[in-house]
Amino acid sequence: MKKQLVFVGGGHAHLSALVGLGDYMKGGRLVTLISPFGYHYYSGMGPGMLSGIYEPWQIRFNVRKMVEDRGGSFIEGSVKRIDPRNRMLFLEDGSAVRYDIASFNTGSEVPLGGLGPQDGFVVPVKPVVNLYEARKSILDRNNGNPLEIVVAGGGPAGVEIAANVWRLLRDNGKPARVTLVAGGRVLPGAGEKARRLAVGSLAKKGIRVLEGARVESVEKGRANITGTGAIPFDYAFMAIGTKPTALFRDSGIPTGEDGGLSVNRYLQSVAYPELFGGGDCISLTGHNLAKVGVYAVRQAPILRHNLGVALDGGEMQQFIPQESYMLILNMGDGRGILRKENLVWDGRSSFLLKDFIDKRFMKKFQVSGELSDRSNCS
Repeated sequence: MKKQLVFVGGGHAHLSALVGLGDYMKGGRLVTLISPFGYHYYSGMGPGMLSGIYEPWQIRFNVRKMVEDRGGSFIEGSVKRIDPRNRMLFLEDGSAVRYDIASFNTGSEVPLGGLGPQDGFVVPVKPVVNLYEARKSILDRNNGNPLEIVVAGGGPAGVEIAANVWRLLRDNGKPARVTLVAGGRVLPGAGEKARRLAVGSLAKKGIRVLEGARVESVEKGRANITGTGAIPFDYAFMAIGTKPTALFRDSGIPTGEDGGLSVNRYLQSVAYPELFGGGDCISLTGHNLAKVGVYAVRQAPILRHNLGVALDGGEMQQFIPQESYMLILNMGDGRGILRKENLVWDGRSSFLLKDFIDKRFMKKFQVSGELSDRSNCS
């Protein structure tokens, strides 16, 4: 029986392997990508897509075409359960896929379960395509009344979403009030200077910032805020942190505290050596990594190499996470806030650097005609 390599999820950590898919197909091996979406959107440019700085086709990869062009198979679907002893993946539609080696890059989700019932105007920031759907809905809204926008979460994602929804509204003449409910403090852990610059930038835009308050629940167009009471909203963006799905825990596979697949320094399951993973869905033994795209991007070449070793033999490479990483916030007005260790820089040059880095990354993996493909966003 031919060996079967299965990728589950077409995220950042899998892109390098998917571009080099032919390396795994020697001897007639079968390679399959299972993903709920044919496109993968780059999270680092998501807020810019919300504001209109970028269009969807500029920030996405056609992973379906990427795989099929290289002789692999694409299955549109989601894995519900893993049977690691029999090496089987069970999908939501009831079908099953066998694997010899499987690699997971299923990302993370915004946990909304405790916030109460949601409707179409509560917008989790993951998956990233939600931001484009929100953009279209806001632009189509024309009831004559100023819009009320609530952004829950004071981390980098919440700050960027608040700043970029402000730009969308400004550029399209939509009167609105934007409120950022930070939870604790804005940009906790980013340092006082970066925090002060972010709060100042939001204030100049007229964005109300509530620190020390959090969204407790949402219902019927009202957000219940600790210490403030209920405030109405037309759109509520949820950037309250992310966590892996329950896939690994429900499958009885060892996980970290957050439910991510527990992996060793080779990005390999600590219990099942034929399972690998990268990005937000893993928990690296001995480390507590932030859910930021830079780690997935740097895991990608390691994962590509180690999957080849798992198939053909050889020496695996270690993933050693860097102690610090550069963070650049897109503040929606053509300016950015850059932070790297003790360096903090605010200005247009920071945004231009972020734009350059992001576009360079896109160019590397947009190998499937993405810029001429302006079809729907699914």
